[in-house]
Formats: sequence, C-alpha cells, structure tokens
Amino acid sequence: MAILPCASRRLALFLPLALLAPQLSSAQEALPAPRALQTGDETPWIYEGSDVPQDKEWTFGKMANGLRYAVRKNGVPPDQVSIRVRIDAGSLHEEDSERGYAHLLEHLLFRESKYLGPAEAIPTWQRLGATFGSDTNAETSPTHTVFKLDLPNVDAAKLDESFKLLSGMVRAPVLSDRNVAAEVPIVLAEMRERGGAQQRAAKAMREALFAGQRLAVRDPIGTEATLNAARGAPVKAFYDRWYRPENTVIVAVGDIEPEQLAAEVEKYFGDWEGKGPLTPAPDFGDPVAPAGANPANPIGETAVIVEPDLPRNFNYAVLRPWRPVQDTIVYNEGLLRDSLAVALINRRLEARARGGGSYLYAQVQQDDVSRSADATFVSFAPLTNDWQKALSDVRSVIADAVSIPPTQDEIDREIAEFEVAFASSVEQRRVMAGAKLADDIVNAVDIREAVAAPETVLMVFNSMKGKITGQQLLEHTQALFSGAVIRSAYSTPATGEADAATLRTALTTTVDADGSARLAANAISFADLPAIGTPGEVVQAAPIGVLDIERVDFANGVKVLLWSNDAEPGRVALKVRFGAGNRAFEAKDAAYMTLGEMALVGSGLGELGQEELDRISTGRRMGFDFGIGDGAFTLSAQTRQQDLGDQLYLFAAKLGMPRWDPNPVIRAKAAARLAYESYATSPVGVLGRDLEFLLRDSDPRFTTPTPDMIAAATPERFREVWEPLLKQGPVEVLVFGQFDREETIEALRKTFGALPAREAIAPAALNRTTGFPDAGETVVEFHRGDANQAAAVIAWPSGAGLADLRESRQLEILTQVFNNRLMDALREHAGASYAPVVRSEWPSDVNSGGRISALAQLTPEDVPVFFREADKIAGDLAASPPTTDELQRVTEPLLQYINRASTGNTFWLYQLEGATTEPKRIALLRSLLADYTRTTPAAMQTLAQKYFGGTPGWRLAIIPAGQSLATSLPQPAVGGR
Repeated sequence: MAILPCASRRLALFLPLALLAPQLSSAQEALPAPRALQTGDETPWIYEGSDVPQDKEWTFGKMANGLRYAVRKNGVPPDQVSIRVRIDAGSLHEEDSERGYAHLLEHLLFRESKYLGPAEAIPTWQRLGATFGSDTNAETSPTHTVFKLDLPNVDAAKLDESFKLLSGMVRAPVLSDRNVAAEVPIVLAEMRERGGAQQRAAKAMREALFAGQRLAVRDPIGTEATLNAARGAPVKAFYDRWYRPENTVIVAVGDIEPEQLAAEVEKYFGDWEGKGPLTPAPDFGDPVAPAGANPANPIGETAVIVEPDLPRNFNYAVLRPWRPVQDTIVYNEGLLRDSLAVALINRRLEARARGGGSYLYAQVQQDDVSRSADATFVSFAPLTNDWQKALSDVRSVIADAVSIPPTQDEIDREIAEFEVAFASSVEQRRVMAGAKLADDIVNAVDIREAVAAPETVLMVFNSMKGKITGQQLLEHTQALFSGAVIRSAYSTPATGEADAATLRTALTTTVDADGSARLAANAISFADLPAIGTPGEVVQAAPIGVLDIERVDFANGVKVLLWSNDAEPGRVALKVRFGAGNRAFEAKDAAYMTLGEMALVGSGLGELGQEELDRISTGRRMGFDFGIGDGAFTLSAQTRQQDLGDQLYLFAAKLGMPRWDPNPVIRAKAAARLAYESYATSPVGVLGRDLEFLLRDSDPRFTTPTPDMIAAATPERFREVWEPLLKQGPVEVLVFGQFDREETIEALRKTFGALPAREAIAPAALNRTTGFPDAGETVVEFHRGDANQAAAVIAWPSGAGLADLRESRQLEILTQVFNNRLMDALREHAGASYAPVVRSEWPSDVNSGGRISALAQLTPEDVPVFFREADKIAGDLAASPPTTDELQRVTEPLLQYINRASTGNTFWLYQLEGATTEPKRIALLRSLLADYTRTTPAAMQTLAQKYFGGTPGWRLAIIPAGQSLATSLPQPAVGGR
C-alpha cells in the first residue's frame, strides 16, 4: 500500500531523510529454496480435517523436525515484517514446583542467549528500529508462550540478523543460576505491580469457577515460593521438556516474498532437535459437577469474595468439557448461531440496564477457555447490596431467552450488525496489518482451529443468514445454558452480605421469564428525521498545500478539512472539534466534566434516545466517541462512504438539536460512584484518581468527583452546564479517507453547514490556564492495598502551545533517553520496578500545562531508590551529553514508528486537527520527521539543562496506609548545573 496517493508527495514532505525502502540484496536471494513448503495438492497443516476454504495468501510449511510455519506477503505497513514464535507450553504445562516457570522463561530468553549477551536484547532491537514493549514483546498464557517481533524498515541483512537473534533466543538461551537470580526480582516486581485487591478477587474467582482443574491454580505469573526457589537447572529442565521443534509454530508476515521468509525459517530452525523423547501435554482436566448434584441444575462450587474497596460484581458460569473440534463449515455455522444468540441476550440485558434496572451492566459471553472448558459466562454489577434482585432480573431475561424463540425483527437486527462487520473486513482486507494477520494464525493454533479469509467468513454467513430461524436460535440458546456444572463467585465490599449457601439458593430458585426487555420492531429512518436547518453555502474551497488536502469554509463559519484518498479502502476517519474543552468548566462543575464524558452521547439528540441511536445505526458502520481535550471538545468516528452522510447528521444534530434524557446521567452517576470506591485499593488507583489534579496545581476542575459530589449532581444541572457549551466556539470538521468529494460536500451543506451561527466562547474560559505545583516537600498519599505496593512520581514543568512545538518533538527524544536509563537502573540493575516510564506531555491547543514526568511502581522501601535514580539521571543529562548510541536507540524506533503510522489517515488527521484556526500546524508538518529523528548529543544536553538543570522535580509518593516514608527519602534537588 502506498503511504500517500503518489510517491512524489511523500518525498516532498519528508525529503530531508529521503525515506526510500531498501531493496532486497542478492544475499537474501541466494538463500536455498525452502524445502518444507506444503504446495500442490498437499493439505496445509492448519487445514487438516477441515473443509474451510484455504486462504491462498498464506503459505504453510512443515519441516522434518516437526516445526510448522506460516508465511505471507503483506505490505501494511510498508517495509515491515512481523514474526511470531509460538511455543505450545504455558502455565498449564507446569508441575507444582514449576509454577511461574513458563513466564520466567519468557523473560530469560530476552536476558541472554547464543548471540546476545546479558541485557543486550532490548538495546539491540532498538538499534534495529523496534520499540521495546510494542514492536518487541512476548506473552505467556495458560496454554502457550509467544515471542513477538515487528521489524520495521526491513532489508535482507536486517531480516537475516533478526532471525538469527530469535533463533539464538529460542534455541539456545543461557539459563544459568546467575541469570535466573537476576530475572526473578523483575518477575516478582511484575507480580507485585499486578497484585492487590482486584488480582486477589480475580484469583479467588478463577479458583471457584474452575475448581478441580489445573486452570484454577495455574496463574502464569506463578508464586513467590516457586520463583524464589528457581534455579538454572530446574528451569532448564522445563525448557528442555517443552521448547522443541514439535511444539513450535513460527509465523512471518511482511513486505517480502513468502518464499524468502520460509527460507529464513528453515535456515535458522531446520536443524533444531529436541532433547529426549517428546513429552505429551498434561491432562488439563474437565469441569465436573459435585457428587449428588441435580442434573437439571448442577450447581457446583460457589464463592463469596470480600474486598472492602472493590465494587460488587457477580459471575456465574455454565461449564462444559472442552474437546478439539473438526473446524468445518458446519461447525462455523453453529458458532455464528451461538454468537447471534448471545448478541440477542446482551441487547436485552443492556435495554434493562438503560431503563433503570437493578444492575449497572450485565453481559453473557461464550468462550473456550484455555482448552479447559467450553463455558457460558454471565457477569453483572449490582447497583446496590441487593445482589439477589439483580441476579433474579438477569436470570429472568435469560429464562425468557431459553424458553421462547426471538422474533424475526430481533434476528434481522443482529444479522444486519454481523453482516456489516463481515463486509467491512472484506473491504479492508488489503489494509489489514501484518501484525494482526500473524496474531490471527497464533490464536488459531492456540484454539486448534483453522484460519479463514474474510471472504470465506462472509460467504459462510451469507449462505446461512436466510435460513436462520427463531427455533434454531432458541435451541442454540438452550445449549449455551446447559452444561456439566454451574459455578459462581460474588465479589462484595461487605462482610456477611452473602455466603456460599445463599449463592447456591439464589441460583437454584426458579425465576419467571421476563420478556419485557425484548425490543419491539420500530423502524427508524434517517429520511424521517428533521433537517438540521437550511443547507449552508460554501464560501471558500482551496488546497492547503499539503498532500491533496482541501479546506472548505461554509457561510456559517464551519471550516472543513477534506482528504479523499484510497490508502484505506472502505474507511473514513471523521473528527469534529468545537468549543473550549476543559477550559470551559468552572471549579464548581467538576463533576459534570466527568459525567459529560460518560453520558453526553447517551443523552441523545432530537427525537433519538440511546436505544433509537442504536436502532438507526443497525447494519451501519458508525461511531459516536466524545472527548474533552485541553482546548476543544471532540466527536469522532470511523465510518465508510455509504454511511458518511448519516454520520455527519448525527454529529451535527448533537450540536444543533441535543436531547437531554436523564437516564444516561443517572446511570453515569452510578458508574462513577462505583468506580470511586475502588480507587484506594492500589497505588495505581490513587494515581488515576489524583495525579492529574495534583500536576495541575490542585486545580479543582480536575478533581475526580467524590461520592458526595456525584450524589449532588442532577440531570437538570447536567443540562444547564452542557447545553450552552454545545453552542459555543468555532467548529472544525476533518474528513480523511475513501469518499466521494461532491457527495460529502453536499452532506456537509445539509448538516454542519446548516447549523446556526455559533456563540462566542466566554473570555473567562479562553483565559483559563493550568498551573504546575511548586517543588516543595514530597507529597505523600496513602492507599489501602497490599503492604508491599507503592508508587512514585517526579515531574518537571515544560511548555505548551504551537510556538515551540518543534522543541517539544526534540524533547520527546530526550524523554526516551531518560526512559531507557531509568528502565536500566530500576529494572535491569535494581530489580525494583517492572516497567518504569518517562513521558513528555506538551499541549498544543493551549499555552500551559506541559510537563515531563517519570513514574514507577515499587515497594515502599524502593521509593527513595526511584527518586535518587531519577535525580541522578536528570542531573547527568544536564551535565553531560548522551552518547550517540543512546540517541540511535531512540531516534531509529521513532523514525520507524512515524514511517508506519503515516500510512494511515488518522496520523495525518491528528497532525492537522486545529489547522483551520492555527494554520501554523500545516507549516510544522514539513519538519515533523526531522524534529523527531535528527538531533545531536549537544542539543540534547542543552535541552536537559533547560528543563532539568535549573528546576527541581515535584515529587509524589503513594505508600500503604499506616506506613511512613523512609527517613532517607531525598528532598527536591536541582538536577545538575
């Protein structure tokens, strides 16, 4: 796919670095032809036993040593190759003494291996342009371990080197006592950071729902006891047992011929041999009802989990044994009917919640869980302590679904939703990202199924959609709620509110079927909706001088940026900017800022409430995302040409004829209240609640609303606050994607061009600024979570606005250098934090509020270590320039990120939003790539001196309640001279 409509435009914009993709060299072409490709009449390994039509864009291979691979040419994004190495071993393959070993091995393969010395993996991949954590990553699940590499700007040498390094990691890691001892603290830090009340509740829920199976007690993170006892020899024994070619699948997708990718796989993995005989996977176990259970209602284990700071949550699961399937068309037709049945129930449950039900949300989901159970899960959040009422209401909706077939109108509505999703996948097939395609193969292997092209999915759906009956869906619904055992878990903040016996009684009590949530047929058409106003007139239309982007101005003051292109077939990115953003609010209305983000869209427009909005968009590709930025409010959506006009109508009507339904506000109040109760459970929760408020110099507008503030909020006041804000400030519309220009301008005339003249933003709002706190004593806050959890933040003020936007881009380079050093100091050397992060925030819509902040989760004892290391790094950067290698490790990934991101419309939309009022944004585009990727050590030192050299960092520590900071905690110091 071309990055832009023509190559010359791309070069005109990014000429300073002449970003031309390197050509494959003869060294790559000289690789021996792959010998294990499954071609001709041979059935590829992933399609064995399946009649699903093969996706011919994939090429499969199976080598003599048992290793299987899948390769595919794909140019999205250009010049990238995505590689996945999947090992068929996860936490379910561990013995009791090995708990956590699968995940520990994931770490150890990055620590040291045949071609990479200790701690060399991260910097090596960075030098190759791969960003750690996104382009280079891994995951461990109960059933597999997957190593992931998205390699940008690939050429023959880089591809070969990457396969070599990966082969060394997978085939020959150094599993010494020294490396195990170095990595275990990092894994324990990860365990600690993921711990707390929510993790305890999830663990207890998993133990209850999967009682008697390995899955109940095989969390991939492991246990402190087994990890602390880990040594090189037993870890290597686990590695030797499972890391072998027969258990390995390699997927490679990218902008290179598949035969060349296959040749690389065979070159570096063809002679791999496992040690000893192949070990069969252990029996994961089946869900089994307890002896004497009633076959008609086989209630098994129930658990009540008391966590004082967590909101109420109820889960029950209908469990059936998981078995491998023949992935046939008939099987997939059954899956589609299951999905339709689930969608019908979920729509009814949501309708009950919107209408003021006894629960905040409720959802049904079918899932094949870790090859351990075929399960139907029901989850909901009671609004009060009357969980029995909420459970009864949810079960009543389900009882109706398992006793009476759905109506044809309901079926047609869900079919229309599925059809647009499948059709969109076909439209966008050629812009499917290689990384997503690679992950699809990995997931298919994990669940032991084949992979289907989007055209195949749509074909299967189209062939059956006219034959779907209410009786069929009733039978599938009944099957989904039948199983070997039913287990439940209820999490509550109150001791004594429930026990296992009352849960069992509540689940066995007969409920009456409630059909009131069935959605009656009520056709709604955009053609029947009132006009926004008199269609407006275009007063100016001209190119902006970048790409083929055009600016169109309407007589009412609305300004539009249009870019019609075919870079992403079937997609149109739409964004509307208006008003003053968070500047518009007064301190007394902080609660309404939060509630607006949650409820403004749901409150409807014109004659359309949330249910009507859902109905009118059925079978359409439409969205309605609302956001509050520093300097503007935004409405955004991903749509398509055939829905663009109606999408524009919805957005314009929200501004021109808003509706003020109180129910979404009432529901948002309930959600905000329940969420607030959980903030104190962990350092991360406290950060989410207070950090933005503190970093904005305790500006009351950014207070997370307390329960008292939420209780005092009313739908009437919600309208009083928001109604004038929807009328204020200039409107900018950005439409980027595949659309017809003339049709779109006509749609704009009838929608945004027809809006009444906008009111001016109040001067008080325009003059509001955001401060930064003084760097005095360390601010200390407390959480009610685990005693070994803490968090720390250090921050410095930076800048804001367009005037120094180029400097902000350079500051991103400095911030990433800081990030690498902090990661090295706290993770690799001290083992104090799993993922410390440094980030730069530079608002461009307003002229205040910028900052550089470093954050880490730690033990309370390591909080002083964090401040000491952050101070040292800031001081060192101001005192001495970073090395050229440090800069390369940052600028190369940034270069590749921009190259890849710029192939999509949303990248350009983000860069240009606000340009109709700030034309300087257009000129600043021309230096974007150079600003982010070209610098010098001296320039970075100068920048560090400006932001760190004369300004002490503001500090925040969040520690457990009842503890105090170590007396050695340093106080703010000026970082360098």
